[in-house]
Amino acid sequence: MDNIKSNFKVLFYTLFLSFVISPAYADESPPNIVLILSDDHAWYDYGFMGHPVVKTPTLDKLARDGLTFKAGYVPTALCRPSLATIATGYYASTIGITGNTPAFDVYGKKGSAEHNTQREKLISKIDNVDTLPQLLKPKGYVSFQSGKWWEGSYKRGGFDEGMTRGFPKKGGRHGDDGLKIGREGMEPVTSFIDRAVKDKKPFLVWYAPYMPHSPHNPVDRIYKKYKSLDLPESVKKYYAMIEWFDETNATLLNHLEEKGVKNNTIIVYVSDNGWISNPDRLNSFLPRSKQSPSEAGVRTPIIFSWPDKLKPQLRYDLISSIDIVPTLLGAVGVPIPKDMPGLNLMDNMLSETPIDREAIFGEGFAHDIADLDDPEGSLMYRWVIDGDWKLILSYDGKTDKYRKRHTTLTSPQLFHLATDEHEQHNLITQYPEVAAKLAKKIEQWYPLKKRKVIQ
Repeated sequence: MDNIKSNFKVLFYTLFLSFVISPAYADESPPNIVLILSDDHAWYDYGFMGHPVVKTPTLDKLARDGLTFKAGYVPTALCRPSLATIATGYYASTIGITGNTPAFDVYGKKGSAEHNTQREKLISKIDNVDTLPQLLKPKGYVSFQSGKWWEGSYKRGGFDEGMTRGFPKKGGRHGDDGLKIGREGMEPVTSFIDRAVKDKKPFLVWYAPYMPHSPHNPVDRIYKKYKSLDLPESVKKYYAMIEWFDETNATLLNHLEEKGVKNNTIIVYVSDNGWISNPDRLNSFLPRSKQSPSEAGVRTPIIFSWPDKLKPQLRYDLISSIDIVPTLLGAVGVPIPKDMPGLNLMDNMLSETPIDREAIFGEGFAHDIADLDDPEGSLMYRWVIDGDWKLILSYDGKTDKYRKRHTTLTSPQLFHLATDEHEQHNLITQYPEVAAKLAKKIEQWYPLKKRKVIQ
């Protein structure tokens, strides 16, 4: 990978290019950046997306006042690789963080010395790429991590401050102390903002609360709003968790307003992956949501808010979370690594012009990683959306229990999203020429060495 850590190189190019090619909107004081990342949240479960029950007044206002892409996507529908993409701007297969943990049946029992060695090997992959806070540091940014974070401590991710101890600390996993944020108040984040404002430093906040993620145990005052509805208990509690999450965003955004910095703050909202509650079991999800390449797994609204610069817009351009890092770098005048696959959308958003993109791509891997040195070992899916068409291909990589339970996800699938956004009709036999064309694009994007398509 071309972007191996080199703070000196980043500093040199930042200083040089700031005088040569920095965009006009980056000439003023650098904007603050706040990333709001919800966890296990279906793309349609928002007021602004038309849901008849779920209440999300804070995100509704952010979507109304910001630039909202209703057809946003994440490349991978699993939290750790999805968050790794958002933090780095690279696909999971590129950086090697494709699943949540090394497979126990391959790399030793849980808690064993062998498995812990492999956990460290997986975490160490984050050392091979510059994260967003590291890329912003030469520009004078200070950064704070809260909520979900898998790659060791916050320091290992390049954050100046944070909440997560991380492996190998006792109990260090996927956020540990950071998972208190939102559920137990917002003080760590608001205090960091106070310090940054006092010191007159541009700041980056990573707000990735464990919400609406299970356990779905919403506070009673919110749950009471949904309790009487004629819905399964699991669904009512999930909906209440979403409203609770939305309430925490109100605290965060109101604090930015109170400190007088909201107008010059870029706020980005995205979910790490989708979710459909199992009506028969609390804290459990159905097929074709989390961990799947279906729309309910990979689609998410993506919101950009920058009151000083961006006009409110509602758009349906195809965008991906792979675009977030290059867009933010472009906005603040930091050089974008040449091998970064996403697009800098800022110029298109400022000029209100269409995004020049033919297709977006994604990939799916098993929750447990079969081979830390070969992403194909756990490859389950690759997919593409090109115009109105979406093709999902399945592969014979070693998988965990998920696909064994959900065999409906194993055959090639072709959907016409404009007329079937919930993917009810597989058109693979009716339009073989479309499938062949899209399969070729997938192969050009991500050539495989050995895996075979499941027919």
